[in-house]
Amino acid sequence: QVQLVESGGGLRQAGESLRLSCAASGSMFSINVMGWYRQAPGKQRELVAFITSGGSTNYGDSVKGRFTISRDNGKNTVYLEMNSLKPEDTAVYYCNALVAGKGAYWGQGTQVTVSS
Repeated sequence: QVQLVESGGGLRQAGESLRLSCAASGSMFSINVMGWYRQAPGKQRELVAFITSGGSTNYGDSVKGRFTISRDNGKNTVYLEMNSLKPEDTAVYYCNALVAGKGAYWGQGTQVTVSS
């Protein structure tokens, strides 16, 4: 089992920044990909960004140029730096990890609220 614990959510005003963290613990299998998804009320969960163990990244179109994902492989931790926040970024943000031979794991989610 792999446990993912998110932290860093909160309330911000539009234009401000916020940093999310997600630490993986438990059975230390190889984590190939770590990423962030988000789900706003009444909407489907969508990809925010992911990063591979080699450092390759991919971003959802709505956050490109504003959000940056990074990863500390030694600490099994992934970060999401969110800049120029918009009210439409309001959602529950979920950490995700793809573990070799084990599948996908999810964190419990952390709320991000951006006021206009």
